[in-house]
Amino acid sequence: MNKTPFKRVFVIVADSLGVGAAKDAYKYNDENSNTFMHLSMSKKDFSIPTLEKMGIGNITTIQNTNKIVNPIACYGKMEEISVGKDTLTGHWELMGLEVKTPFPSFTETGFPKELIQELEKRCHHKVVGNKAASGTEIIKELGEEHLKENNIIVYTSADSVLQIAANESIIPIDELYHICEIARELTLSKPEWMVGRVIARPFIGQNKQNFVRTPKRHDYAVNPFGKTVLDSLKEHHYDVISIGKIADIFNNQGITESYKIKNNHEGMFITSEMAKKDFSGLCFVNLVDFDALYGHRRDPIGYAKCVEEFDRDLSMLIDQLKEEDLLMICADHGNDPTHHGTDHTRENVPILMYGKNLQPYPLGMRKTFADVGCTISEIFHVQKPKIGQSMLKM
Repeated sequence: MNKTPFKRVFVIVADSLGVGAAKDAYKYNDENSNTFMHLSMSKKDFSIPTLEKMGIGNITTIQNTNKIVNPIACYGKMEEISVGKDTLTGHWELMGLEVKTPFPSFTETGFPKELIQELEKRCHHKVVGNKAASGTEIIKELGEEHLKENNIIVYTSADSVLQIAANESIIPIDELYHICEIARELTLSKPEWMVGRVIARPFIGQNKQNFVRTPKRHDYAVNPFGKTVLDSLKEHHYDVISIGKIADIFNNQGITESYKIKNNHEGMFITSEMAKKDFSGLCFVNLVDFDALYGHRRDPIGYAKCVEEFDRDLSMLIDQLKEEDLLMICADHGNDPTHHGTDHTRENVPILMYGKNLQPYPLGMRKTFADVGCTISEIFHVQKPKIGQSMLKM
């Protein structure tokens, strides 16, 4: 039985909202990156009163955001011990796994000829693209050819991903998903091909002026290589609720219930609705708009507005929380919209911890993201990860 003051934990990953270059950022050519600080400076009237009250200004310098002597939340930073700076490694470490070997990426070379030929053979479509590209730009470039030739658009990014784009009018969703399943099987057949995720990227429209991606994206991740806190919670019959792409990131392992979302705002709305329900366990949320729509596209003003929207939605969520709830807000990596290139940035991430039954205290610099998972495991008295320490004073 759970003897802590908490019955429910809400973890919100503000995808890519880093708070300053990590100590090893030089290894990734990411010195001087600071996602939160730099996006805030792009908007003179930047305003995040809810996060300010929680103590976000005590973590890093943020435009129009004060340091608070008595914040309403515990506040601190976390550094990543896993290699890389991608979604999978960040989320897996949050739940207790240290990734020591990076997933392969194909940013410079495209995917191997042998892999592409086998994909074409098995899915009966020619592949075009096979390069690193923005998802929105490559469908503008190749979408009209795709409509005429019934091929598939394959591309990657700085992440360890193989993405397949197809127009829903040419390749129905079920067929696109099947093609991605084939690609996932192929990439698992050789270690040097084993990307972290294969992603289905459906779009609609008749020409490059009106092509638009749909919310029917689906990620096919590799299985976590070890037991996570999610698995331990599920084994002990706690609820593990995924909102956003969490279920995809963990390949549905340790998940009891999942909800897809179209955008950050819908994700926060569903989270607030979940707070009104009776459950016992974890509600784990990923808000990807920060990263996908603004970080990678190097749009600091758009990113700033997105954070302001999140701040407003966060205020409504806090109003729904009960005495037995604990809220943690963090990130999985950085993606400084003022940095060079379009890649993620190797940054420390924020950690805010709020509960009506929690007396706020500084959290300092945490040595691993896994402190989030350790805190959850302590609350629910389940198996603790091999890395990390609880952040609770109990």
